[in-house]
Amino acid sequence: MADFNSGFDRSVSENAEATELQKMIAVEQQKAQFQAQVHNFTDVCWDKCVEKPGSKMDSRTETCLINCVERFIDTTLTITNRFTQMVQKGAH
Repeated sequence: MADFNSGFDRSVSENAEATELQKMIAVEQQKAQFQAQVHNFTDVCWDKCVEKPGSKMDSRTETCLINCVERFIDTTLTITNRFTQMVQKGAH
């Protein structure tokens, strides 16, 4: 009987470790997605707003960058919410 409990305890421990590993992987994937999104912001908004890099950013460029990133975020959230709604409707 001790052998059964030992095997059971090991199985529970392995399951807990696997669950923790899955959580860690999910967090790292979210970090990677966030970094990719920031990279996209940088690429798109830099090309749109920065005519020539200098030692100081003028107010026009700063305003353009702020607006660009805000629109990019708004668009991403709208698309994400729309897909979420579609998935939820499909699940019912």
